[in-house]
Amino acid sequence: MKIISFNVNGIRAITAKTFIQDMQHLNPDIFCLQETKATVEQVKEAMGALSGYVIFANEAERKGYSGTAIATKQKPLNVTYDMGMEEHDREGRVICAEFDSFFVVTVYVPNSGSELARLTYRQTWDRDFLAYLKHLESSKPVVVCGDFNVAHKPLDLARPKENYNKSAGYMQEEIDGLDAFVANGFVDAFRHMHPETAKYSWWSYRAGARQNNIGWRIDYFLMSNKLLPNLKEATIHNEVLGSDHCPVGIELAL
Repeated sequence: MKIISFNVNGIRAITAKTFIQDMQHLNPDIFCLQETKATVEQVKEAMGALSGYVIFANEAERKGYSGTAIATKQKPLNVTYDMGMEEHDREGRVICAEFDSFFVVTVYVPNSGSELARLTYRQTWDRDFLAYLKHLESSKPVVVCGDFNVAHKPLDLARPKENYNKSAGYMQEEIDGLDAFVANGFVDAFRHMHPETAKYSWWSYRAGARQNNIGWRIDYFLMSNKLLPNLKEATIHNEVLGSDHCPVGIELAL
């Protein structure tokens, strides 16, 4: 089973580019999207050219903001939206699809913001989202993927010294949040398979960052320890354009 996660930075904008062809080429069994910036109906309409998938989407109350989606070849047993916490459930950031042997969760984790205005909220989100995942895990293993808006280790961004405790995405409080996921049994699939590889999934639009590969790895697959024997590969698809992020993926033998 191949699963892909991609922050598309606007589903309607990216489907006017090569998104449909890129997804057809990657041919995942499931793909998870973040930052769709569209209503549920707009997501389904934009992805209408992709045959063979059942599509589920979540939208923010604020139009043109945030939003997530899951497209899957196999119909899930059940699909739920949000965490069931009013404080966190206004921005369409979470979808959970239940399959026979595991849950797949797509998430768009809140950005702390350029002025770090949401850093405190981000810490609350991290704690509550971890509790949500552990609740799911009490019934079956979990694969959670998406834009976590944090570089976990110095290897995960091109300029760690310049950004540490100065920039959203590399504040110690955000790193602590991801540390807590790992400490609670969720394994970073890419880092598990490629412990020394510096490869990025997001680049600023400024100053030729992508061309010069001055990037950050902020898009992850985290998975329950129990699924590790099934993990065959973890990938970052730098060759896929259309967004300021690129797709990341895993392959599971199930």
